[in-house]
Amino acid sequence: MTTSLMNLKILLPFRVFDQTSGVLRIVAESSEGSFGLLPQRLDCVTALVPGILVYETQTDGEVFVAIDEGILVKTGSDVSISVRQAIGGTDPAMLRQSVEREFRTLDKSERDVRAVMTKLETGFINRFARLQHDG
Repeated sequence: MTTSLMNLKILLPFRVFDQTSGVLRIVAESSEGSFGLLPQRLDCVTALVPGILVYETQTDGEVFVAIDEGILVKTGSDVSISVRQAIGGTDPAMLRQSVEREFRTLDKSERDVRAVMTKLETGFINRFARLQHDG
């Protein structure tokens, strides 16, 4: 009995990070924990959290990719993973450190930007309310 293999495509906002055929299995992380995909699994869609994606091919063995949050879509033998950032490597421990360092820094930067935007919006609304009250 022949087993069909999966085609994996990892997409970033402005480019294709990786495109691999002949994938035997994929392990990813969602908010519910780690889960695995095999070629016969039913089609699915799931949100991914920052973590280490692992996939295996007969030629390359296990491949590790640190990914940011995103989404995974499996349709037949095609698996598409769309994430904001990805970092390839061979050492899972180093990739885990990269995830924590790179993606946490981004989250802190995003929080800082949101705080500034909130202050700007609040100031604008207060000035507009004063203008309406005085007029």
